[in-house]
Amino acid sequence: MSFDITGKLFRKYDTVQKTQTFSAREFVIEHSPSQYPQFIKFQLTQDRCSLMDQHNEGDEIKVFFDIRGNKWTDPKSNEDKFFTNLNAWKIEAASQSQSLDGPPDSAYNEAAPPATDALPAMEEDDLPF
Repeated sequence: MSFDITGKLFRKYDTVQKTQTFSAREFVIEHSPSQYPQFIKFQLTQDRCSLMDQHNEGDEIKVFFDIRGNKWTDPKSNEDKFFTNLNAWKIEAASQSQSLDGPPDSAYNEAAPPATDALPAMEEDDLPF
C-alpha cells in the first residue's frame, strides 16, 4: 500500500553505508495540518538515496512512501522487537505535484449555479418502487 504526504523539508542527512551492500539516507519533513506541527522521519534506500540531492532544507516537497515493518528476536533475551520504517520511493517538489494533481484552488472558487427549492411534481402513483 502506498501513501503520500506534503510538507517542508526540515532536515536531510547524509547517506550511510550500513553494510557492504546496503545504504540508507534519512530525512525529516515538517507536516503542519494543525497548529501542532508533526516532524516525520523517512528513509531512502540503495539507489533512491540520491533522490534527496535536488532538494534543500526549507523546500516544500511531496513524499510518496510505503510503510515497512520488521520483527527481530533478540538472541540474548529471546524477546521479539518490532521496527517500523516509512520507506520513501519518490520525492517531488510540492509545486510540481500540485500542477500534476489538477487545476489550482482558484478554479474551484467559481460560484455554483443557484439551487432551486422546488421539487418536480409527482402524481400519487409515482412511487419509485
